[in-house]
Amino acid sequence: MRRVVITGIGAVTPLANNFFDSWSLVKKGISGISRISKFDTTALSWTMAGEVKGFNPELYLSKKEILKLDPFLHYAVAAAKMAAEDAGLMSQGSEKNKQAGVIIGSSRGGITTIEKEFPKLYSSYPSPIAYRLSPYLMPSTTISMAASCVAQKLGIKGHCLGISNACASGTNAIGEAYRLIKHGYADIVIAGGAEAPICRFCVEGYGISGALSKTDNPFASRPFDTKRDGFVLAEGACILILEEYASAIKRNAEIYGEIIGYSSTTDAYHITRPDIEGEIRAIHSSLEDAGVSHEDVDYINVHGTSTPIGDRVEAKAIKLLFGQKIPVSSIKSMTGHMLAASGAFETACTAVSIKEGIMPPTINVTEKDPECDINVIIEKREADIKIAITNSFGFGGVNAVIVLKSNS
Repeated sequence: MRRVVITGIGAVTPLANNFFDSWSLVKKGISGISRISKFDTTALSWTMAGEVKGFNPELYLSKKEILKLDPFLHYAVAAAKMAAEDAGLMSQGSEKNKQAGVIIGSSRGGITTIEKEFPKLYSSYPSPIAYRLSPYLMPSTTISMAASCVAQKLGIKGHCLGISNACASGTNAIGEAYRLIKHGYADIVIAGGAEAPICRFCVEGYGISGALSKTDNPFASRPFDTKRDGFVLAEGACILILEEYASAIKRNAEIYGEIIGYSSTTDAYHITRPDIEGEIRAIHSSLEDAGVSHEDVDYINVHGTSTPIGDRVEAKAIKLLFGQKIPVSSIKSMTGHMLAASGAFETACTAVSIKEGIMPPTINVTEKDPECDINVIIEKREADIKIAITNSFGFGGVNAVIVLKSNS
């Protein structure tokens, strides 16, 4: 089996419009959560979100492309271009790019465009000629279009796949890319997640399901805290360049970390409620794939969404597998829940945590829930991290776990 390393990272997040500025703010414990500005929330109980701020899509797309493509595609292309540039793969006509693959996950795809177009159907009913839907409605909202657009922009002609697996989508995309390279189907795969769900349709939809926080301040995302009351919806994208180790060495590419294990499982239990046995099985399977034991793991980047039941179940699974002492942190306390993009961003942050020897903080934890009896890091900590895991769990009982190690 071949070794798989990370050689490029790009991101657009509620913290910043590139990965490394976002990571810098994560280490400082800075929140990107604020009151929703994209639509009027007066009549809603859910007012906070992790919005992307000051993003200029013209740096990555033409004006015509911007008009016809949903924002989740803007973010995906931007993050992919930044990742490819970081990895030294920006030459569109190169053989490396042509033979590469691309896998991008999204939970909600073009939901913002769907919401914008839908009222046209009824604005002048019953006259069928009084409205005109955008001819780009169908292609620009298709989840797989993120992978297709990135392939088009970077000249990729190999494996191309869109994944929609709820909140695990981005982590699954990276995991499946890892498997492609590991088993010899590709040398380079561009992988990650992209979302643009900050619209009334999504906020009210998640809110009415009971998943969102009703807290009306920037501290609404507070994983493992006694007063947590739901997650904070967020948007963005994160894309990683995964590469076969020998290829990366030959190119003299910078290596951020190595992926050594991955699992993708389902609970077969409930549409929204997590199952502790399923999460334990997912984590254990990823460690088996990596060929390491529970005792070898130094740090966990948790799913940690700030929902009462989700945090409690994840904490109990971690305690049963690893005990109380293993340090964990939740980056969603700062970004909110970017759905597919969160899993990808958290994988990138875990790799850089190992490389820099830094465990980022979990913010907004003022009183830890006694039922979440694990070692939650609330202040940045320097540590020698050899092996770490990152968890992603989603609606429908889907679980994805990635194991990373130091490349030194």
